[in-house]
Amino acid sequence: MISVVIPTMNEAEALPEVVRRVREAVPGCEIIIVDTRSTDGTPEKALELGCRVVDEPRRGYGRAYKTGFEKARGEIVVTLDADLTYPPEEIPRLVERLRREGLDFLNTYRLHRR
Repeated sequence: MISVVIPTMNEAEALPEVVRRVREAVPGCEIIIVDTRSTDGTPEKALELGCRVVDEPRRGYGRAYKTGFEKARGEIVVTLDADLTYPPEEIPRLVERLRREGLDFLNTYRLHRR
């Protein structure tokens, strides 16, 4: 199984699209929303969308990712931003490369910003 960890803070409006696109790109994946004290209903929206929600009272991407990694059940863990900075549609290609090359870790970055 693949776990997708998404840190959030006040991303209720963005969640439906990101969750839809992740599920289309990676059917059957576990989506973990690590919420850092949102005030806009993000955790409730995530639960409504069928995601696992983990509360992280301390802010920061590093802390949120660490918490998400600890809670993930998948053999492969993918990180993603809720604002779709990185396209979820790339996940299958990256996972295939990870498996094909026997990698333990694969990092990416955007070459061209939009």
